[in-house]
Amino acid sequence: MSSNIKQEIAATAARLVVEEGLEFGPAKRRAVRELGLSQRQALPDNDLLEQEVFDYVQLFCADTQPQELLALRQLALTWMRRLEEFRPHLSGAVWRGTATRLSDIYIQLFCDDSKQAELLLLDKGVRFEVSSVSGFRGETVDALSIHSRCPVLNEDIGVHLMVYGYDDLRGALLSDSRGKPMRGDIDGLQRLVDNAA
Repeated sequence: MSSNIKQEIAATAARLVVEEGLEFGPAKRRAVRELGLSQRQALPDNDLLEQEVFDYVQLFCADTQPQELLALRQLALTWMRRLEEFRPHLSGAVWRGTATRLSDIYIQLFCDDSKQAELLLLDKGVRFEVSSVSGFRGETVDALSIHSRCPVLNEDIGVHLMVYGYDDLRGALLSDSRGKPMRGDIDGLQRLVDNAA
């Protein structure tokens, strides 16, 4: 029973991720509500949900998603080059390949001093909002959020810069349970863009 319910939650959450741009956590919780399940229901893991998102995209968005993903990756590359001194790494749906025009861009920066990235953005006249979010180890990190115009999609896209310490970079280069890298640097992203163009 449990695995069938998890599959159903994952399938419902995948629709919310693709059609409404929700992140995985909120999508799973809303899927539980939509399906009328107990809030204590065990949730599917991110691997299962990501597979459902891939399947949903292939079934319903195959004609538009590859171009939208490429546009988002190109925009991410632009920001990563601007912030190259902070060793940027792309993560999330844009890196993993499940993103659509509703997805935000998540770039992790690894700085000697957490305020350096803020000072650079201020120096370039970039407006941003600062918030605290949970990092990839569960710790609290600063997120600098920007609205950036994507000319190809003719939309403003949320770009979130998560600011880590330089020493955190070692733990950032791990792979997921299927051996896929969780994030990629400028060269890795450039290869994905080149292969799609």
